[in-house]
Amino acid sequence: MSDGLLADLGHVCERSGVGAEVSIASLPASGALRAAFGEERAALQAGGGDDYELCFTAPPSLREAVALALEQVGVEATRIGRVVRGEAVRAVDADGATWQPPRSGYVHFG
Repeated sequence: MSDGLLADLGHVCERSGVGAEVSIASLPASGALRAAFGEERAALQAGGGDDYELCFTAPPSLREAVALALEQVGVEATRIGRVVRGEAVRAVDADGATWQPPRSGYVHFG
């Protein structure tokens, strides 16, 4: 993700013909990020850019295999959401209510 999680995931979903639901409460954040930005951190994580993190999907049937593969190479991953029917990326808060960030990511040529 380089232009913002929600924006880049939106591009992937659009090209794949699916939607996604992202749990904002599940986004991993360091103690320093939480301390410095409090509740604002969610907007930074969801719509900020230049994070250069990977975002991937895998079917639920492969969850254990993915966990094992990540463990074998010493890489951590956090489940932040799920692929759904539809065409949009929907961010939700801890209560499952739709959450809208101030922006979903960097807009090129905008």
